[in-house]
Amino acid sequence: MAKKFPLNPPHPERICWGCDKYCAADALACGNGSGRTLHPAEMIGEDWYTFGDWGLDLEPEPGKPE
Repeated sequence: MAKKFPLNPPHPERICWGCDKYCAADALACGNGSGRTLHPAEMIGEDWYTFGDWGLDLEPEPGKPE
């Protein structure tokens, strides 16, 4: 089972988001030979999941207003 994809992780720059391994940015295990894949929040902004169809099963986060 794949890990749940975080909507707004605290430090997205530390992780490669290109596959379900979520490797550290300096220790890529997938071997694709390129740099790390950015989290959508780094490219689009904190409300990235409201644009388009990402295929995510969104559940409200506890303690956060909708």
